[in-house]
Order: sequence, then structure tokens, then C-alpha cells
Amino acid sequence: MRFQDQTAIVTGSTEGIGKATAMLLASEGAKVVIVGRKEEAGNAVVEAIKAAGGEAFFQKTDVTSAADLDALVAATIDHYGKIDILVNNAGIGGSLANIDQITDEEWDKVLATNLTAPFQVLKRVIPIMEKDGGGKIVNVASMASTAAGRGGIAYTTAKHGVLGLTRQVSLDHGHNGIRINAVLPGPIDTQMIARVLAIPQHPVNLKIKMSPSGRPGQPEEVAQAIAFLVSDESSFIHGAALGVDGGYTIF
Repeated sequence: MRFQDQTAIVTGSTEGIGKATAMLLASEGAKVVIVGRKEEAGNAVVEAIKAAGGEAFFQKTDVTSAADLDALVAATIDHYGKIDILVNNAGIGGSLANIDQITDEEWDKVLATNLTAPFQVLKRVIPIMEKDGGGKIVNVASMASTAAGRGGIAYTTAKHGVLGLTRQVSLDHGHNGIRINAVLPGPIDTQMIARVLAIPQHPVNLKIKMSPSGRPGQPEEVAQAIAFLVSDESSFIHGAALGVDGGYTIF
């Protein structure tokens, strides 16, 4: 199995892409830390992993809380003694308000969750990985990381920042055994865009129909890309941004 005896932290893993990623890594041998704010949902993921023969525990965490992040790292080391894999997946959407309409509160909340939190997790995890000889990291960015018009101003700004964060960390820490990349999901059938997918004439759905895949993606398809990027199969890939969008962003 690709991840036998490796420990993985997956933030935002109580549902959607994070849950699919945690389930996949566990099925291939990883010991997985399920991270999120929803205790019941998190424990359900843990039970599903254990029922399939894997190993995991849930750590209730608000990724915007420094104290919670300290506790997450401490609990992981206490349980498993090391961190081999990190998937920075936790994130929230936002309104489509422009700069004249968005509130300071929304701006702060989206940036805190989608950009500052990944930075804070990296700040805590990278020194541990370097001390142990290295590690693999994937930041879940977005198709909104490379162009405007695919998210509101706060979301687009944050996801552009995640891509810059990925590249800078790769440059700064790659020589120390840290291999970090990003995935850029397109329209994925998750709770975050469920309302959009439910409206057949919504512009996003019309564009999905015109894209090469002709459909929204599934969380498991993004999970497969993440698993590839944290596996030895991608050992020569550093600082990359892998689009997983069914061709949505090529036109």
C-alpha cells in the first residue's frame, strides 16, 4: 500500500473532498487524523475508516484558532509520533459581493479560513517534518486561484494567495525534504456548490455542459489527485498547481 505506516492530517475532512481524501489515504495504509468542527460527522468518518480496516481519530478543530491548531499537532504527535502527510483542505465559500458590497466581517472570515489557516498549519507542521527528514503537503486551492470571475472577491483573493503560499514554501523548504503542491478543483459536487448545481440554467451549469467532461466532478476524483501528489509516484513534482476541473477552465 502506498501510505503504509505514514501519518496524515487532513483538515476539513468531515465531508466533501476532505472526507474522500481521508478515506482514500486510510484505505492505502495511512493513519489519518480527521479534522473539523462537526464532532458527530468527524466521528462518523473515523468509524467508516475503522470499519474498512483503517486507522484514524478525530480532532475537533477550528482552523482559525491558534490554540486548536496547537492541540491538533500535539494530539497527532501523541497518537502517532510523526506527521508524514498534510492536506490543507479546510475552507469556506463566500458571497459574490464586489468590493463596494462586501463587509469587513465577511472578508476577514474568508481570508482567515482559506488563507491564514493554511499558513498557520504549515508554520506548525513544517518544522516537525523537517526534523524527521521531510514530508508531503497538498494545499487545496481552487479554479479561482488563477482567474477572476470564479468566486467572490474574498474567495478569489484567498485562493490566489494559497497558490502563492504553495510556491513560496516549495522554494524555501524543498531542499529540506518538504514537497508541497496544490490542487485546483473546479465545480465539484459538494455541499459548497449544491445550490448552484440545483439550478439548471445557472451560468456555472451551462459552462459545465460545454466543458470537455460535461459534468461536475466528484470528491473522490479530487482525492485521487491529492493521493498522487503525496505519493512517491510524484517525487519530482514540486510547487505545482494541478487542475482537477474537467476542463472547465480551459475556455
